[in-house]
Amino acid sequence: MKTAYPTFVKENNGDYLVFVPDFEIYTEGTSIADAIEMARDAIGLKGIDMEDCGQTLPNPSNLELAIKKAKEDADDIFDYSTGVLSYVDVDFLEYRKQHDNKMVRRNVTIPCWLNKAADKAKINVSKVLQEALKERLAVK
Repeated sequence: MKTAYPTFVKENNGDYLVFVPDFEIYTEGTSIADAIEMARDAIGLKGIDMEDCGQTLPNPSNLELAIKKAKEDADDIFDYSTGVLSYVDVDFLEYRKQHDNKMVRRNVTIPCWLNKAADKAKINVSKVLQEALKERLAVK
């Protein structure tokens, strides 16, 4: 699911500070492009963490609500609402595929004769299962 979230970027002493109000995320970059990439990474990471915990991802705020949230977050030192507002898109499924590659042990049951044939042919059953699941689910 690809979604775009409002994100504030504000220059501060040569760095670009980032605030994503819908996720209450702060990050930074060395340039605007780097700051946006860092925001995308932070949103993706927090989003898949929320999904793993059974939480619902927030809907993106509209312009007015995003500015309101940024002003509410402001303190005497820094106000993100006076920075540049951009929308950062994140494809959570794609992000998960790229970053959540830990292996999970699953027990599968196959006939003994098939297991012996796979062993004899030196076939990696786990790899074949992964390939078959990817094909069946139509994912790369």
